[in-house]
Amino acid sequence: MKLNIKDQIPDKEIFHLVDGEPQTSKIREVLGHGKVVLFGLPGAFTSTCSKLHLPGYVAHADKFREKGIENIFCLSVNDPYVMDAWGQAHNIENKITMLSDPYLSFTKAIGAEVDRNSRGMGIRSNRYSMVIENLEVTNIQVEKETKECGLSAAESILDIL
Repeated sequence: MKLNIKDQIPDKEIFHLVDGEPQTSKIREVLGHGKVVLFGLPGAFTSTCSKLHLPGYVAHADKFREKGIENIFCLSVNDPYVMDAWGQAHNIENKITMLSDPYLSFTKAIGAEVDRNSRGMGIRSNRYSMVIENLEVTNIQVEKETKECGLSAAESILDIL
């Protein structure tokens, strides 16, 4: 990964649903100022993402808020409709904001792209979690393999905070 602690978040275009319609926004606008968590993963509805990564953040969202995290964002290389459906399937309610990076603009800018063509998935994102304050990375945890979810798990990030 090219992104490091103290780096500014690159201002790339992402997608999200607003009133049921896809909208493009610059990620810096969406993240805003303040202290937030952004976690990235290979794909909605995939095994580790659905069993561990997203559910951990949903389950512990209140604990993050207690530790001063204003918002939690989930980003994947899926379209915004898939991200919305996946969020609904996991009852994210207002706990997590789902972001879509279908053209890998942000993912490539931070150096998180991984080739999963051999698994029929194309180019995806590595699994990571980062704490961002005023658009500056204050902590980043990147998994060595996308099937792993230890360093980037919600519980690990809570321990860091």
